[in-house]
Amino acid sequence: MKKTILFLSAVLLFASCKLSDQNQTKEDNSELSALLDKYYEERMGLFPFEATINGDNRFNDKWYVDFTDSYRAKIKSFYDRYRVYISKFERDALNDNDKLSFDAFSRDVKVGMEGLGFHENYFPLNQFQSTHLVFSQFGSGSVIQPFKTVADYDNWLKRVAVFPAYADSAIVYFRKGMAEGYVLPRSIVVKMIPQMQSLVVDDATKSLFYGPITNLPNDFSAADKKRITDAYVIAINGQLTPYFKKLADFLQNEYLPKARTTTGISGIPDGEKYYKFLVRQQTTTDKTPDEIYNIGLEEVKRIRTEMERIKNETGFNGDLKSFFTYLKTDKKFTPYKTAKEVLDAFDSIHKKMEPNLEKMFGRKPKTPFEIRQTEAFRAASASAEYNQGSADGSRPGIFYIPIIDATTFNITSGMESLFLHEAIPGHHYQISLQQENEKLPKFRRFGGNNAYAEGWALYCESLGKELGLYTDPYQYMGALGDEIHRAIRLVVDVGMHTKNMTREEAIQYMMDNEQISEEGATAEIERYMVIPAQALGYKIGALKIRELRTKYEKQLGDKFKLSSFHDAVLKDGNLPLDVLEKKMDAWAKK
Repeated sequence: MKKTILFLSAVLLFASCKLSDQNQTKEDNSELSALLDKYYEERMGLFPFEATINGDNRFNDKWYVDFTDSYRAKIKSFYDRYRVYISKFERDALNDNDKLSFDAFSRDVKVGMEGLGFHENYFPLNQFQSTHLVFSQFGSGSVIQPFKTVADYDNWLKRVAVFPAYADSAIVYFRKGMAEGYVLPRSIVVKMIPQMQSLVVDDATKSLFYGPITNLPNDFSAADKKRITDAYVIAINGQLTPYFKKLADFLQNEYLPKARTTTGISGIPDGEKYYKFLVRQQTTTDKTPDEIYNIGLEEVKRIRTEMERIKNETGFNGDLKSFFTYLKTDKKFTPYKTAKEVLDAFDSIHKKMEPNLEKMFGRKPKTPFEIRQTEAFRAASASAEYNQGSADGSRPGIFYIPIIDATTFNITSGMESLFLHEAIPGHHYQISLQQENEKLPKFRRFGGNNAYAEGWALYCESLGKELGLYTDPYQYMGALGDEIHRAIRLVVDVGMHTKNMTREEAIQYMMDNEQISEEGATAEIERYMVIPAQALGYKIGALKIRELRTKYEKQLGDKFKLSSFHDAVLKDGNLPLDVLEKKMDAWAKK
C-alpha cells in the first residue's frame, strides 16, 4: 500500500503560518493556497476512486480497503493534521475568496473527523450507494474509469487485484457489526443479494467486466490484445466471480438471518446521536430533525393544494388519489416502445428550453453533455442520476435514465423537472462550472456538500415555466410531483429515523401524497434507510436559494438581474448554506 508522505518543505511552510503573520496583505495568501493544494493532493492519494471520478487519473491503478479501522485511523490523522494547519491562519487577514475557502475547509475537516467517531464502517456495502456498485460501473468500461491505452487496461487489473481483499474485509466488518448490533435492515439485505449474484457468471465473456475487452481499441497491437484479453479472463474467473459469489452466499446464509427488523437508524447503538450528526452534515444547517419534519409537513400541504388546482384545471372528476391512479394507468401517458424513444424525449426537452437559458445564465459550461440509459445490472435499484464530466472536457457529464421497460415509462412522471434537476441547468451547470473554474482551490473545484448541490438542482426545477416548460398541465403535475417528493422526504426520513415510522408506513405515506408506484416508493424509501439524512439536503437547500432570490428581488428592485444572481450563486462553487448566504448578502450590497 502506497503511503502518502507530507514533504518536509511543506511541513516547514505550514509550521511558519503563525498568528503573527498579520503583515500578510489581503492579496497575498500563498501559504493558504499551498495548504489547500497539499490537502487536495493528499486526499486524492487516500481516496483514489474519488480522484478518478474527479478526472485525476494519477491513481487509476490504486484502491484501498478504506473502511477498516486501520485505514480510518490514517484518515483521522490526515484530518487532524489539517485541522491544526488551518488554525494557524487569521481569518480576518484573508481576502474574500480565501475566507470562503477557510470557512468551507474548516467545516470539511471538522465534519470529517466527527464522522469517524461513528461505526458506519460496520455497514461496508449497501444496495444503493456502495463501493461494489461504483467498482462495477468502473469495470464496465463505459463510464469514469478510462480504457483508452494499454496502461489504462493494466491500471484496472491492479484495482481488480484488490477486490478479493475488499470482499473478505467487508465480510469481516459485517460480522463485527453483527456482534455489536450494527446490522442492516432485512429488506435491504434482500436487495443486495441479487446484485451480487448478477455478477457471478460461468462464462467470462458474459461478465459485465468483459466490457472493456469487447471495446478494445483498434490501434492496440495483436500481442497486447491477446495479453490483455487473457489477463481479464483470468481476473474475472479468479478474482471477481468467486468473490461476488462469496459475498452473495455470506449475505444469504449468514447475514440475512441476523438482519434487523427495525427501519430507522435509531435501531442501532448511538443511532439517535448519529442521525443528528448526519442532519448537520447533509443540510449544512443547525436545524433539528423536528424542525425539518415540520417544514416537510407544511410543504406537503402547500404543494397538495396546488396539485388540487391543476387536477381541477384538467377537468378530472375525482379526488387527488384517483387522479394519481389515472396518471399512472391511462395508456396515453405511456407512449414509448423503445428505450431510444425515451432518451430522444429527454433530448427534445433540452432543445425546447435552450433559447431561454441564454436569458437566465451569463455563463455556460464547456464540458460536453450526454444522455444515456442506466446499465442493466443496476437499473432495478437506481434512480435517474448525473455523473460529472472531467474538468478538462475529455469525459462528458452524463445524465443516466433507468429504463427497465420503455413501454411502462410514464410521461407524467416529471420528465421536464427531472431533466432540469439532473441535467441542465441543474447538476451539469453547477458541477461543470465549478470544475472549470481554475481560480478555485482544488478542494473546492472538486468537492462540496449535499445541501448546496441538490438544493441548486431542486431550485432549478422551479425555473421550468421561466424556461418555456410546464406548458402541459400533466407535465406541470409531474413537476409538482417531483417537488412534493422532496417535501415528503423531510417527513419520511426524519419519521423513520427518529419517530419509529416503519418502512411500510413510509412507503404508504409516499404513495398517498404523490404519483408513484409501489416499486418506485419502495426503492426510494429503502434508499433513505441506508443513507440517512442525505435526502434532506434537496429541499432545505432549494428553500434557502429561493429565499435569497426573493430577498434580493425585493431589496434591489429594478437593479436585480436574474442571470447575475444565478451566476453569483454558481461562481464560487459549492459552499455550505451559511457561507453561501454571507457571500450572497455581500454580492447584493455591491
